[in-house]
Amino acid sequence: MSAVQPVPPNPPIAKKSWGEAAKAYLDRRALIMLFLGFAAGIPILLIFSSLSLWLREAGIERGVVTTFSWAALGYSFKFIWAPLIDAVPLPLLTKWLGRRRAWMLVSQLLIIGAICIMASVNPINDDMLTYMAIGAVLLGFASATQDIVVDAYRIELAPPSLQSVLSAMYTAGYRLGMIFAGAGALYLADYFGSTEALYSYEAWRNTYWIMAAVMGVGVATTLIIHEPISTQVRIEQKSTDYVRLVLVFVLSVSAFVMTFIYAGHILPESDSVAIEFLFEVVRMLASLAIALVVGYLLVRAGLVNKKMAYVTWIEPIVDFFRRYGKKALLLLALIGLYRISDIVAGVMSNVFYQDMGFSKTDIATAVKLVGVIMVIGGGFLGGILAQKIRMMQAMMIGAILAAVSNMLFVLLTYHPGSLQYMYLAVIFDNLAAGLASAVFIAFLSALTSIRFTAVQYAIFSSLMTLLPKVLGGYSGTIVDNMSYPFFFTFTFLIGIPILVLIYLVDKHIVIGDNDDIYGDKNGDDNSNGGDKLTKSNPSLTDSNEPPRASE
Repeated sequence: MSAVQPVPPNPPIAKKSWGEAAKAYLDRRALIMLFLGFAAGIPILLIFSSLSLWLREAGIERGVVTTFSWAALGYSFKFIWAPLIDAVPLPLLTKWLGRRRAWMLVSQLLIIGAICIMASVNPINDDMLTYMAIGAVLLGFASATQDIVVDAYRIELAPPSLQSVLSAMYTAGYRLGMIFAGAGALYLADYFGSTEALYSYEAWRNTYWIMAAVMGVGVATTLIIHEPISTQVRIEQKSTDYVRLVLVFVLSVSAFVMTFIYAGHILPESDSVAIEFLFEVVRMLASLAIALVVGYLLVRAGLVNKKMAYVTWIEPIVDFFRRYGKKALLLLALIGLYRISDIVAGVMSNVFYQDMGFSKTDIATAVKLVGVIMVIGGGFLGGILAQKIRMMQAMMIGAILAAVSNMLFVLLTYHPGSLQYMYLAVIFDNLAAGLASAVFIAFLSALTSIRFTAVQYAIFSSLMTLLPKVLGGYSGTIVDNMSYPFFFTFTFLIGIPILVLIYLVDKHIVIGDNDDIYGDKNGDDNSNGGDKLTKSNPSLTDSNEPPRASE
């Protein structure tokens, strides 16, 4: 009898020590993600909080201010054009920079252009709000495109075991970018002479011009870094095929926009926040359905090669359900709801602090500086936890902290103007947000197939923000009709069902390299009557996935 014992085909990865987990942050690839994260973090607050304060100082009503957050819905629908980024090469730029960096550069130049458009508009003139909205929508679209490419670049740059580290560094860079676009914008607006009592358009214009210049850091990073080595076999198509593919996308989006506008005219108005929200959901779903029908009919009519359209838009979705089966629905529910508690609360944060009697300087120092530092610290802690414990355990910790932290804002409503209570809420809330965000990015990366990097991750991250942002657009109306304590208690309560979803995913699906992938007897997919855990990472399965980047 042989003394040699059989070895599993994919032995479990050894647990890292705390020192080894922390040392991973010195990896060169982590530094790359720090700078790319910085470039990704600049645009978001120029749509949300900084723009909110600008509009409020210009005398725009609170309800209108919060609806501008819908300009960032591009983040939630980016899965629609993400397949084009995977499939379509850019003339000249792709040969010069590579597929990922070419798209990265174009998106960054569009971001700079959109910020300049917004800077050229004075919102105090009602007839100019439309142009401000156009600039904000373009900024949301371009920024979401940059996110698609950066996420694909990150996943292709390093193996799954490093994704939590890269996501933490990306989060750190992202938050540093938010300091420039958040605290930096508020300090600059004050410096140039705009206050709540004395509004100055020139001050905000100069501020946004400076933000456009700061985006040059992202452009420089894109030109310096290297293109990730891809093992995927790409079949190049004719230029006309790519043009037709893009044309189908443009026509479908046009159908979405026209349906959305027309539906807004025919749907009745209501004084009830709940009914108005349901009308908007119906409006959004109807517009999306029409866009899908138009796209389907164009493909059926032969405007684009059917096989090319299938591989571009349908195959990535089929692949996900092929790998997870019915459990895919459980994963999608968790993805769509995991960040709902803190995202919905975050839409109202700056307006809330202002209504509590804090100055822009107070907000900039506490929220945009100290708060961001805590987010970065939470991100690093989340990256280490994701290497030390099972992925879903780290997800559970993040979900609990994110929900509970919202109750501190209720406490702050009973102590308006108190810096002590403000800092307590800001520190705990941002620490929780940073930890949850880093762990969640690593979770989504683990679910993504290397064959459809940009598309699948875009679908996941879009789903993550879709419902929270739609609901967040009504946060101002909820506060106006109810109260701040009710609103923040509501954001706490909607975070509780997430814990149940995490438990169910943890029970039925393996996520991450450091999970026990051999919970069954022999690692045989057919053992235990199909009751075994589902292996997620391509490097842990017997699928035909191309290999991911190695250590």
